Amino acid sequence: MILVTGGTGMVGAHLLLHLLEKEKKVRALKRKSSHLSITEKVFNYYKQSDLLEHIEWIDGDVQDIPSLELAMQGCERVYHAAALVSFTAKDVKKMLDINVLGTGNVVNVALSQKIKKLGYVSSIAALSRYEDNDEVTEENYWKPNAKNSNYAISKYLSEQEVWRGIQEGLPAVIINPSVILGPGDWNRGSAKIFQKVWEGLKYFSSGGTGYVDVVDVSKSLIDLMDSEVVNERYIVNSENLLFRTVFDWIAEDLNKPKANIKVTPLIKEIVWRLEGIRCFFTGKTPLITKETANQAMAKMAYSNKKLSDFGFTHIPIRESIKKYSEWFLKEV
Repeated sequence: MILVTGGTGMVGAHLLLHLLEKEKKVRALKRKSSHLSITEKVFNYYKQSDLLEHIEWIDGDVQDIPSLELAMQGCERVYHAAALVSFTAKDVKKMLDINVLGTGNVVNVALSQKIKKLGYVSSIAALSRYEDNDEVTEENYWKPNAKNSNYAISKYLSEQEVWRGIQEGLPAVIINPSVILGPGDWNRGSAKIFQKVWEGLKYFSSGGTGYVDVVDVSKSLIDLMDSEVVNERYIVNSENLLFRTVFDWIAEDLNKPKANIKVTPLIKEIVWRLEGIRCFFTGKTPLITKETANQAMAKMAYSNKKLSDFGFTHIPIRESIKKYSEWFLKEV
């Protein structure tokens, strides 16, 4: 039996699908308040809705140790994909509780129940990313930096919980995906980029980052979990691309105008402050924060050599964007 946390999210849903396609017995942890819409959408898209009935759902939470103990009973492996992604100040404590304390709980229960192997979905955010070198690799260890977002800090601390577990005898493998492209709730997470372009995205920045298909994230972790690899981490990144390139490709596939106004450093500083003022009076969640504005101006690159040497081949991002743009158009 295999346990997957975060099974109601984009990555977790693909993990469940791909594990079931390999005829694995799977159990998934979900909060009582969670709905299964993303999971059902993913399975339906791949015409595998009949596999949904083979998932054993357990109501629980990574912050609730008794529910974790129940969920891991009889399991040999755990895929830990549950996490909160947020760049707003109001979510910092909640994010630390879910990402850091929750991961610590998963590790502790896995140790107590002698789980044979843990697969953890970390992030490139947990790597040191602000140095003058060519590409970020798995050897770029964390360094405090004022540019690090609260999300990045939470993922770094979460990953440290896994490394602690490794030191205490828990075999584990960690993946650090770049920006994940895939289907899900088009109004949340990285999938929101398709929604923003559809609505008419006018601005682009000079920055860039790494991108990867959610299918690659899922399948690479499963391959690593099925291998003899333990106590290692791997960057999962298909390509390093400018934000403008990605925006343009999505605009082409959605038949929308391309962004044509370049954001300057001055505009960046004005925009996130004005957005903060707007949300202060409206009570809404800001679309742009200081953290996301700074990230939009950074130009980062990530090496995928270690995973490629393992034998994994990534899906080209142009192909991913075309696929998910077609999916988006069927739902709008």
